[in-house]
Amino acid sequence: MPINKTTQTKSVAAKATTNKPSLNNPAVRPKVAPTKPQPSDEFDIIVKNKPTEASEPSPIFDSEYQYFTEKDINKILSHLDKLRASVYPESYENMDSGGDKPNFPSVCLIGLGRCGSNIALDVASLVHDARDYYLAQYRNDLTKAKEQETRPLKWIQRSINLQSSKTFKPVFLIEPLVMLGDLDKDIEGRIRFSSKGTNGGFIEKYNKLKIMDLSEVHAGGAGNAPILGQYLAKIILNKDTEHFNNQDWKYIHSYLIDSCGIRANQSRLYFYIFSAGGGTGSGMASEFGLAQQYSYINKTFDIKPENSATSQNQSFVFEPIFTSGICILPNISDHQEMSEALHINAGRLLCKYLSEEWNFSYNMDNNERTGTDTNKLRPWNAMMLISNDIMRYAEQNDASNGMQYIDVNSMEKHANQYISQQIFNILTAQSVTTDYDQDYFRRAGIDIGETIRLDANDLFMSLAGPVAIAYAESVVADNAEKIKISDKGQSDLDIDDLFFRSIDLPHFNKTTQAIEGISLLPIEASRYSELLKKYQESGYKSEALKELHFYKHCSSVVSIVSLPKDYKLSYLDLNKLKMHLNNLFPNTTLKRYALVIGASANLSMTTLIAKSPCLSDDFLTLIVSYIKRCFAKSDYRYDDTLDNAVIEFIRADEFDDAKLEAMLEKFENPAKILDTNWYAIKPMYEKKYKELITDKSKFTSINDIRLSVDCVKQAIYYLREIYRHRISKTRIISLNGGVSVSRPDSES
Repeated sequence: MPINKTTQTKSVAAKATTNKPSLNNPAVRPKVAPTKPQPSDEFDIIVKNKPTEASEPSPIFDSEYQYFTEKDINKILSHLDKLRASVYPESYENMDSGGDKPNFPSVCLIGLGRCGSNIALDVASLVHDARDYYLAQYRNDLTKAKEQETRPLKWIQRSINLQSSKTFKPVFLIEPLVMLGDLDKDIEGRIRFSSKGTNGGFIEKYNKLKIMDLSEVHAGGAGNAPILGQYLAKIILNKDTEHFNNQDWKYIHSYLIDSCGIRANQSRLYFYIFSAGGGTGSGMASEFGLAQQYSYINKTFDIKPENSATSQNQSFVFEPIFTSGICILPNISDHQEMSEALHINAGRLLCKYLSEEWNFSYNMDNNERTGTDTNKLRPWNAMMLISNDIMRYAEQNDASNGMQYIDVNSMEKHANQYISQQIFNILTAQSVTTDYDQDYFRRAGIDIGETIRLDANDLFMSLAGPVAIAYAESVVADNAEKIKISDKGQSDLDIDDLFFRSIDLPHFNKTTQAIEGISLLPIEASRYSELLKKYQESGYKSEALKELHFYKHCSSVVSIVSLPKDYKLSYLDLNKLKMHLNNLFPNTTLKRYALVIGASANLSMTTLIAKSPCLSDDFLTLIVSYIKRCFAKSDYRYDDTLDNAVIEFIRADEFDDAKLEAMLEKFENPAKILDTNWYAIKPMYEKKYKELITDKSKFTSINDIRLSVDCVKQAIYYLREIYRHRISKTRIISLNGGVSVSRPDSES
């Protein structure tokens, strides 16, 4: 394919290459020079002029970060008011009487792509249905007839004790703000005419649900190619919001991007839900996350006093936010349903994220211009990983006929329920009192002071990088029944069994209808089952289990324990729980606990395992499959040389990056996924960019967002960093070398 000619001189091109680090090819470890895509036989390359206008570029970031952000503060506040009026129409009508503006929910779910939007919609509908059920029971004091419901709704109804006829335990039901987006012309129709849209008028009733109609930019999906989804997201986020036909988009943009963290926008926790194996969600999610982080970090360093009294009143001195991707990984064990493209797409996302995370958190050698790290971005603080593959184990364990193959819809249903459970628990641990109906406190008689809450800053400091989830729950007795049990000398809670079930292979709890287990297997399923069996038979001695890299190299854990109202977790049980965490995670430098009271009728435990999930078999398999397919030179694409080399690169004392470069091309080749269609698709999408964003200085070629071999290196550097994570016992340092000091711990 011919290479486009440019009129720029070599010196200008060289200057552009030197001064403009690519968004997706960030700075690298020492001795690894950042590079820009170069002309090749397979790709067109367009060298861009740097913008000459002095007023537009951000004072903090290089102009390579071209995300549009609204500069007019009063316009941002006006857009937030418009969105708030649609979210709280009844409250907003009473604003003229002098009442305060209602707060946005502290939590926002952003569902991107078909899978992500379906899951976010599921969470919203489950919470909404459960709340309606709760309010109807409270107001009418009637018991509804039992109906045949889906398992997820049974779980949430059972978990908040909606079916109890003896006693009534009010709980907190949080209704998050939900944003749904897809590169599909008919996303609104798909949602409105789905079972959730037609059943009981949910769409009309749930004002906190907003649909991002982006069809004017693109209406045909991303063709299962994340690079196209990323490029289309870049067009959407680089375009001035005033030039969109859909007026709602500028309100949503001001909420998600322009105002994150400020006083006028009270949302502090953002979940991006998407499928890693697709094109739209996998490509769009990280780009939306980067745009939000770009705006947020810009505000961090922009301390100019605002001239407007209104803006000063709203105070753009802001609060910490915590953002997390919730990433659904494709199944890889069932070869009959295997799709290589899904694995490669997921591998690209994981490689890109590790590269950005390394650059943001560990690479201290790229403090350009200001001597700070402000030129580094990562899309989210953490990325929670849930394997679609392990959902089949829940179905297999529950099936009486021992079925081996589960249809895709069943796996998606189980994945949706599992994610709903985790989001529900995390929301209750993080939410603030303004998220709740104030009457709940009076009805429940709960002392909110007893709850140990995780705020956004706690999560920000505790969770980073890839995160896996362990979950289990148990039915516990109320106070009267608990007294009877204790008189007999029995305990109604087996904390050992609860912890074991949380790290077990996914399975149904037939009592609570919850899906329990770990979201990403540390190693292959049969080997993991054997280790778990030995762990249980030995009386929960973790000598073998804790040697798995998944547990051994974990740097931090966050454990959320949710208790029913009036249930007191004994010190013995709490100490057992901490003992299990300490034994299984020997090298954690940080352990955080949240105790949530009154959010559930059952006792549940969610454990978030940070960073070390990147060393799991599934994670490494997906990354290597992407590198082999899209980077490897022909000699290394068809055997296991590269597979073995990556393992050696992670384990070796020194990383021989020259050896890696010898096996890989400089840039990923999207044609390996799209085949010959790539050569027709690329100019079509670049033409779309030029037509929708007419400022030539802002043009970005698809070549500019290709991942480079430097991204692969940075991902390996991150894996090496986690693989080497250790802690050592504190050594007592003394100036009294000749004095014998007795230590209390040695006397025992």
